[in-house]
Amino acid sequence: MPYPHDDKRDPAWVMRTYAGHSSAAESNALYRGNLAKGQTGLSVAFDLPTQTGYDPDAELARGEVGKVGVPISHVGDLRALFDGIPMDEMNTSMTINAPAMYLLALYLTVSDEHADAAGIDRDELRARLSGTTQNDIIKEYLSRGTYVFPPAPSLRLITDMIAYTVANVPKWNPINVCSYHLQEAGATPVQEVAFALCTAIAVLDSVRDSGQLPAEKFGEVVARILHISSTNRTPALTKKEMRATTSPNFSAGSWPESRTESSTAIAVQSANATSCTGVAPASCR
Repeated sequence: MPYPHDDKRDPAWVMRTYAGHSSAAESNALYRGNLAKGQTGLSVAFDLPTQTGYDPDAELARGEVGKVGVPISHVGDLRALFDGIPMDEMNTSMTINAPAMYLLALYLTVSDEHADAAGIDRDELRARLSGTTQNDIIKEYLSRGTYVFPPAPSLRLITDMIAYTVANVPKWNPINVCSYHLQEAGATPVQEVAFALCTAIAVLDSVRDSGQLPAEKFGEVVARILHISSTNRTPALTKKEMRATTSPNFSAGSWPESRTESSTAIAVQSANATSCTGVAPASCR
């Protein structure tokens, strides 16, 4: 068949590197350098103190500041991180969970400052912002452990963020329901997908039951929930390796004989969104 005309081609995929280190200023220089070389979006990695709600000068943050990502503790840090970067032209992914509502609030505050500087309406710029906050706090209890609040308040935070973004930041994906973390904690492919689906169902029920959005908006809620899943498995493990690597949350005896299966990327999302990773289709905006 003939090659489609330009107006019928799919948009180019968003290309972004998961990055962040040392300080907001140094990470900003890295981002701007990558964008100048052709990168088309940003994927922000935060350090562990930021992921667990600690300031860089906290005693428990000692030795971890800026190690696995950028430290962000106030609006000045976020301002420095996006200095000189047109936020309304970016597709920004923020891999952050327990403090996700805080980081999104900082992001929107800085976008308002950009709008003021450009002399445009703040709501107009917010309507153009696209990106994702991982915000899957539920899986933190099962896998990574970077939770801050108990489960019920965490689910409420997720719910409030979804309701707010659907109403005010329509291009933003407020949550990624993540399953590959569960795999890394020892889940089988079936367990991985099952837990992810249970999380998605719980989140959708919570948003519906909160009454913050009218029923006709619920389709937009589903459209803004994404799922990311690993597609490759490591080679088969011995029983000894299973015992050494399996989290107590999962039963070692339930592992399959071979771990070469591909987990099914079952996504609770709209038809125009697909599973998002570091290189994401434009439909995931």
